[in-house]
Amino acid sequence: MNAVIAAVGIMLILSLSRVHVVIALIVGALVGGLTGGLGIDATLKAFNNGLGGGATVAMSYALLGAFAVAIAKSGLAHALADKALAMVDRQHANGGGNVKWLLIGLLWVVAIASQNILPIHIAFIPLLVPPLLYVLTKLQLDRRLIACVITFGLITPYMFLPVGFGNIFLNEILLANVARSGVDISGINVTHAMGIPALGMVFGLAAAFISYRKKRVYDLEKIEQVEQVAVQYNPMSLMVAGLAIAVAFIVQLLLDSMIIGALVGFLIFSVSGIVKWRDTDDLFTEGMKMMAMIGFIMIAASGFAEVMKATGHVQTLVESSATWINHSKGIGALLMLLVGLLVTMGIGSSFSTVPILAAIFVPLCVQLGFSPIAIVCIVGTAGALGDAGSPASDSTLGPTSGLNIDGQHHHIWDTVVPTFLHYNLPLLAFGWVAAMVL
Repeated sequence: MNAVIAAVGIMLILSLSRVHVVIALIVGALVGGLTGGLGIDATLKAFNNGLGGGATVAMSYALLGAFAVAIAKSGLAHALADKALAMVDRQHANGGGNVKWLLIGLLWVVAIASQNILPIHIAFIPLLVPPLLYVLTKLQLDRRLIACVITFGLITPYMFLPVGFGNIFLNEILLANVARSGVDISGINVTHAMGIPALGMVFGLAAAFISYRKKRVYDLEKIEQVEQVAVQYNPMSLMVAGLAIAVAFIVQLLLDSMIIGALVGFLIFSVSGIVKWRDTDDLFTEGMKMMAMIGFIMIAASGFAEVMKATGHVQTLVESSATWINHSKGIGALLMLLVGLLVTMGIGSSFSTVPILAAIFVPLCVQLGFSPIAIVCIVGTAGALGDAGSPASDSTLGPTSGLNIDGQHHHIWDTVVPTFLHYNLPLLAFGWVAAMVL
């Protein structure tokens, strides 16, 4: 059996069985390594070598957690939440419907902006989402819908708009690797190539609003225990919090480092006195605990991906799919997209998947007679497939980090499964149609 299929299959089965994702990733990596013929020693060596790949992101999340707790201490986010609660109370007669759509729209816009206008990616989630949970819970809004809204904003812009992270994915990775494999990309509009698959994401988002339209009850007391909804704040603390956030984002953009940005923001709170110097140690520890699970999952996911690469079976899986195609463009496009889905769900990153897939898929597409724009579409969609719905992707880990601070949002069943169903399945269908008509 192919090691990638075995590893990803075991990892998904264990995750769906509510085994912790870190354990599922470790067991999946061991199964994949042994199936791929690495042996126990080589498998562990590859896994250990890969752990460092997730350390930077894990540390970023830990510091963002501390920064988020400092913001909560200042009262800024809770001042916004109080305003929203007041609006809910005023509209109690109609269930706060306008406020609900306002909050959903806010999260949607910020998620999209985090990929291009202000390319901070998932950094906004632990800062913005937790303080709004109390309001969302009062509205009895299903958090699975919020997870789908945020994931849409994290994925669709980079796979469609060549700005910010989209410029990296579409121009520097997708087009560059297709050209490197021998296809003339001159004159190709990458937005046109990825337009139909992007419509699949829009379709999935619309379906999510239907799937999760009913109210869902959460325990308000659990949120109060972790979010301290009755935080005292004053104009000075709000000004310092606004300054800290602005400086943190500017530093992150200038240095391209979430770690330094969050650290500078936290120091501003400490120096200003909003966070008492004697409390900084406990507050920092509290923030790191809040993000610990996400960090460990990301570290384990990097080890898992390294084992998959070490087996060499990613390449084998891509090559073996060619034997099933039998010169059929329809079957070829479908198999290539399915392989992309499997590989990305295991590796957890579209950006890392495209170079692996392009090396084999591009010559195969040329042989089958696909046009250059269709080739770009197939490789790009195959890479993007699986980013939503992967237990190890930051596009699912990010929403969970904000929605699960009170333990009422399960990573697998409330983020991974909903985003898989609402985005991967439409993306697979729309991507196949695009490959056939472009």
